[in-house]
Formats: sequence, structure tokens, C-alpha cells
Amino acid sequence: MNIRLEQPGDYRAVENLTREAFWNVYRPGCMEHCVLHKLRQDPCFVPELSYVLEEDGQILAHIAYAKGRLRTPQGETRDLLLFGPVSVDPSRQKQGYGSRLIRFTLEKAVELGYDAVVITGSPDYYHRFGFESAGKHGIFYEGMEQGTDFPYFMVKILDPERAEGLRGVYKDPEVYFVSDEEVEDFDHSFPPKKKEKRPGQLEE
Repeated sequence: MNIRLEQPGDYRAVENLTREAFWNVYRPGCMEHCVLHKLRQDPCFVPELSYVLEEDGQILAHIAYAKGRLRTPQGETRDLLLFGPVSVDPSRQKQGYGSRLIRFTLEKAVELGYDAVVITGSPDYYHRFGFESAGKHGIFYEGMEQGTDFPYFMVKILDPERAEGLRGVYKDPEVYFVSDEEVEDFDHSFPPKKKEKRPGQLEE
């Protein structure tokens, strides 16, 4: 097993991996491969934290990072690191590949001098990596009522000194929001796959 930085020559394979990993999971089809494609062309992208995990030359997992914006009570803006999508080959899911990439890249983020990482997801999953409710630290997702705890929006403090006074309202980069038309157009460049409505999808 080898974890290494993603290279431009990996892009198409990683986008296909992402498509396979998310297809019909949260919605009929998926949008994550389109988000990833656009993310790499956006200034918020953090290429030094875009890693793949491979075995025998085959890419089995990938993680991407970006910078969101925190607006402080003083009206200043600060970058806050976030990650996603995290993609794992469907045949290797639930075997720890995603966890290894997350732990590895969080350590790299510390080495690179980042002060904190935010994520929106399952507390049961992300608590194992040291994430806590962001509201506990005075960080609130845009649109949330400040002072209200929203357990699915979490933060991991990487450097307590640098993160001192890190408070305010956070906003995801616009590149994470793609239209159905953009996704449909991009998806035409991949082999056809059947879209299915399944129980538990966010969009039913």
C-alpha cells in the first residue's frame, strides 16, 4: 500500500473512482466527481493535501482539500481548511482505506501549518479523528442560528495557539455547489451508468 500526492495524470482515474464511490448513494447518480473536477481549477483547492492511496499501481482511494472562509465578529476573514470528497473504490469500502487517508492528511495539514479543519458529516464517524462540534468553539455554519449547537458541523483544532480566537461564521467555497445541468454535462464524458432512487438517499 502506498499513499502519495495526486498527480495531473491521475485526474481522470480519480474522477472515475469518485463517480463509482458515490453513484446512487446520496441521490440518483452523483455530483461529487463534477465537484472534484471543478475544485482542482478553483483558487480554494489545496493541491499539497490531495492524496491517493494505491496498491499494485491501482488507485483505490482519494481525498481532496480546500479552503473555506470564516468571517470573524470583527469583520475579518480567515481561511479554514476542509476536506472532501473522500472516495474509496466500492470493492474496498469499510476496510479502513478512507480512515487511513484522513489520518495521514490531517497529520500533513499540521506539518503545513494549518490551524483547524472543518467538516460536515456524521459525528459518530468523525469523532474518532478528533473532530468536535464547531459550535463548542464558537464557529457556526452560515445560515445557522449562532449559539445553537449543530452536531453535524464539526471542527478539529490542529494548532491550539494559532486557532486561539478562531470564532465566527463559516461558508463553504462556492465551487462545492454545482447545478444539475453542470453535473449532467460533465457526466456525459463517462461511460453510461443507471441512476436509481434508493431508500436513504438525501434526494428521494
